Amino acid sequence: MQTEIEAKALNVDHDMLRQKLRDLGAECVQPMRLMRRTRYDFPDHRLQHERNGWARVRDEGDKITVSYKELSDRTLHGTKEVCITVDSFEKAGQLFECIGLTDTTYQETKRESWRLGNIEIELDIWPWSKPYVEIEAPDEQTIRGTFAKLDLDYDKAVFGSVEVVYQAEYDVTEAQIWDVARMTFDDPVPDAFKRREEM
Repeated sequence: MQTEIEAKALNVDHDMLRQKLRDLGAECVQPMRLMRRTRYDFPDHRLQHERNGWARVRDEGDKITVSYKELSDRTLHGTKEVCITVDSFEKAGQLFECIGLTDTTYQETKRESWRLGNIEIELDIWPWSKPYVEIEAPDEQTIRGTFAKLDLDYDKAVFGSVEVVYQAEYDVTEAQIWDVARMTFDDPVPDAFKRREEM
C-alpha cells in the first residue's frame, strides 16, 4: 500500500485560501462540487476493529474511485491506501456486497481541488463542520513549505481521516462518528454530536 502524505488545517477561510493559491500560480483543477461516498466493512466490522481500515467507493465528480485505507496512527505518515479508478459507483458497491461487505455509512461532502506543481490542495466541507483544507505532497518538507506559503500554522495541523475534523469541533468518539449511517448536508446534526463550546 502507498503512504498518503497529507495534513489538514481546520477552520480556514476558503476565499482567502483561493486568493493565496491564485497568487502562487496554483491551478483550480475541479471547482467546488458535491461528492458522494459509501464506506464498506464486513458485517462484524473486522476491517475497522482488527486493522483500523475500511473500503470506500467515491464519486469525485470527474471520476469514480475505489479505495482500501488503513490508519496506523494519526501522524503525517500514518495512513496507507490502495486506490483504483472504476467506471460505476453503483457497480463498485455491488462488487463489495457480492464478496460479503456491507455499507456502513453514506457521506456527501463538498470539495474544490487545486494543484500547485506536484502538490494537491483540497478545499473541503463536510456536513456539520467548519471548512478545512487538506494538503497532499510527496514529502513532509513540501507539506510544511506549502503550509507556510498559505500562512497556515503547521504546528496546528491534524492528520488522519475526517474523524479528526469532527473531534476538533464536537465531543464525540470515533465510534460515534462512524455509527452515523448518513452524513449529508440535508440531515440534522446527530444527537451524539455535542459542540465543544456548548459544554
